[in-house]
Amino acid sequence: MRSAIGATQRYFVKVHGRNSIDGRGLPLDATVHYRRAFNNAFWNGRQMVFGDGDGEIFGSFTRSLDVIGHELTHGVTQYEAGLEYEGESGALNEHMSDVFGSLVKQYALKHTARKADWLIGAGLWAPGVQGIALRSMRAPGTAYDDPRVGRDPQPSHMDGYVETDDDNGGVHINSGIPNHAFYLAAIGFGGYAWAHVGKVWYLALSKSLRRDADFKTAARVTVDVAGRQYGTKGAAIVRAAWKLVGIEVRNPVRRKKSRRPTVAAGVGGGGHGADPRGAERGHRRAS
Repeated sequence: MRSAIGATQRYFVKVHGRNSIDGRGLPLDATVHYRRAFNNAFWNGRQMVFGDGDGEIFGSFTRSLDVIGHELTHGVTQYEAGLEYEGESGALNEHMSDVFGSLVKQYALKHTARKADWLIGAGLWAPGVQGIALRSMRAPGTAYDDPRVGRDPQPSHMDGYVETDDDNGGVHINSGIPNHAFYLAAIGFGGYAWAHVGKVWYLALSKSLRRDADFKTAARVTVDVAGRQYGTKGAAIVRAAWKLVGIEVRNPVRRKKSRRPTVAAGVGGGGHGADPRGAERGHRRAS
């Protein structure tokens, strides 16, 4: 566990120049063996908390590097965009944690986008459970299918978006849609995902997204960031990825410059839980 926390910290320092979760050197504390047979791991707004699992459905939550990276990224999101934990903004919150949880693992293993497994929580299921992970970014909806825990409900396209009052409006379910868009963008760029598309998503999270952002906003922002970082080709790759999951970002309309000067009218101011259908229902974000 300590090595996984260190790997997450190294990733954010080396790739994004970020000094810990808050950007100011916050100590990375963790509580282990939380409660008895606790089927969860979560960021509580101040530190990490890990359960040991019940041995029947889940094993120990300290064994998965990407899950630890995922949970610590909830802290990054807390200090940056502060995405509200409900509906599409909540699904984006979960999505960002899956993205950087996967990138932490890819960076540690030096896996390219094509070599990476794109799984979140591989190895967490107890023996006998029919599943390979909690979620798959490559193929949402295929991570598990077991009589005891059900079938992975994640959609990979807006056509499958799930309207529900459970799981804070399906934050762990509908995150499959932007997850798949990120995977497609990573494959489109090729090479190491953290070296290009990961930087796009990090800049979007830390500089552009706001608390109430929805999927369309995230798509527009990431296309814009990709264009600024990697030109029209980069923007086209990210735009195509979002379109393949049912979210279209149109090319900006270029308006002719007015010959008249513009007059300003005014001055403006600026949890991986026991229920696998909400794989982190125990996750709590600081208010």
